[in-house]
Amino acid sequence: MAQTTADGIEGMQALVGQHLGYSDWVEITQERVNQFADATGDHQWIHVDPERAKKESPFGGPIAHGYLTLSLLPMLMPQILETTGFRMGVNYGTEKVRFPSPVPVGSRIRAGATLDSAAPIDGGLHVVVTATIEIEGGSKPACVATTVSRRYV
Repeated sequence: MAQTTADGIEGMQALVGQHLGYSDWVEITQERVNQFADATGDHQWIHVDPERAKKESPFGGPIAHGYLTLSLLPMLMPQILETTGFRMGVNYGTEKVRFPSPVPVGSRIRAGATLDSAAPIDGGLHVVVTATIEIEGGSKPACVATTVSRRYV
């Protein structure tokens, strides 16, 4: 169940500037990292070779791909924000994405989100959200992404 619910255009606009909540924690397993490597063709050893990563990586073991971390937002965001009164929504892009800290395999992450803007467009809203993915016990976020979507009534 989402932490915040917004009903329609007015409901979304009323939340601008507010922190919307947090998702559940998700463990980053080696299996998930390997599946992402297979899906993307990115088999760099710092992700998929735990023994080599323990010996040679400055991170002390394998880490998740940055884009794997980012790709979890479609799963995490509905736990934070539920919208009603729209017939559909689409991803429109990202304005900025940064990966300040690596995500070690075996760690847990969650997302938090703030609604930056909800501007009217023909037939709906242009929505900008800053999502911050944090690592449990970490001092810096794993990912900070300014995402853009469109919701249509």
